[in-house]
Amino acid sequence: MAHFRALRTTAHRLPVTALLCATLWLAAASCRSSDAAIVIGVAGPFTEVRGQSMLLAARLAIQEINASDMLGGRRLELDSLNDSASTTRAITVAQQFLGDPRVVAVVGHLTSGTTIAAANIYNSGRHPVVELSPSASSPDLTGIGPYTFRLCATDMVHGGELARFAVRRLKASAAAVIYINDAYGRGILGTFREEYVKLGGTITEADPMLVSTADLSAYLDHMKLDGRAQVLMIATDRATGTIALRQARARGITLPVIGGDALTGIQSEGILAEGLHLTSNWLPDLPGDANTRFLQAYTRLSGGALPDHRGAGAYDAVYLIARAIRDAGTDRARVRDALAHMTGPYDGVTGRITFDAGGDVPNKTVHVGMVQNGRIVLDTGR
Repeated sequence: MAHFRALRTTAHRLPVTALLCATLWLAAASCRSSDAAIVIGVAGPFTEVRGQSMLLAARLAIQEINASDMLGGRRLELDSLNDSASTTRAITVAQQFLGDPRVVAVVGHLTSGTTIAAANIYNSGRHPVVELSPSASSPDLTGIGPYTFRLCATDMVHGGELARFAVRRLKASAAAVIYINDAYGRGILGTFREEYVKLGGTITEADPMLVSTADLSAYLDHMKLDGRAQVLMIATDRATGTIALRQARARGITLPVIGGDALTGIQSEGILAEGLHLTSNWLPDLPGDANTRFLQAYTRLSGGALPDHRGAGAYDAVYLIARAIRDAGTDRARVRDALAHMTGPYDGVTGRITFDAGGDVPNKTVHVGMVQNGRIVLDTGR
């Protein structure tokens, strides 16, 4: 918020600059011809694997929509900006998209931290712009601004599902937790703990780590010596989760391991991750014709690589924005209103989508997947 106060103060001191910006905005907006490309922004960590799935799926959706008559012959164009999973960079990206009158809406950001930081920008000024995240799950995002939406379930859903899985499927009445000490890790831990204790479980320890943490010896040695835990819950991203898992296995800790959707990608670690369970908003082997068509088209475009839940969410996000443009035109406020007050649900590859007053999809289902032979497959033994 201090960032905005500084910008606002500058604007008051330089009224001529503010007037010039408004004039340029109106001039650029009025220059849109009926056949000009309609620009959708997409923001994420595109130098990372998790961002590449998101970007490729968004490109696929753009290609499909342009090949159809969905927009009456109007073309969509994608403008992608890399936020490097950095909140500072995300603010800069959001400022660029907000200030570009060609951008009708933005798909992004990927992580909770970047989405929250950017939301303060997208919801500001005279011409706010829709921010539609495929995968930011922090409860702090709910209701953050009228122009911010997300397609995925919140950490409250993921944590609760992990707790129920641990008790009902794994029959584990005591859990040890390693969590990354950020909005995501604390969110998963909090909702897991609440539901787990409610179901009669006990948290034997909850150990925080940072992205920079390389040695978990103290935590793991204590965990092994204590011996009460029957399941290890890892509430981290893939990189830090891999460290925790590798060091646990090296110490002979063979507990079943569960975790949230940020662990997606850990299946590439081979035998180390075999048998791990994680929650996800989408999995490749979910039934349905729409999902089958999406998978076939994505793998053709990617050369055989599978998308993840972020890619599936980005694909749905582009289609949702295109539908809003079809129904309401390219005015940013009208696009926002079309999303907030959809005339009917959208049945996408990630499930049925409508938004509540907080910008969330109510009753969003999460699935439990299992790492099997280097892939995450739907766990059907529950």
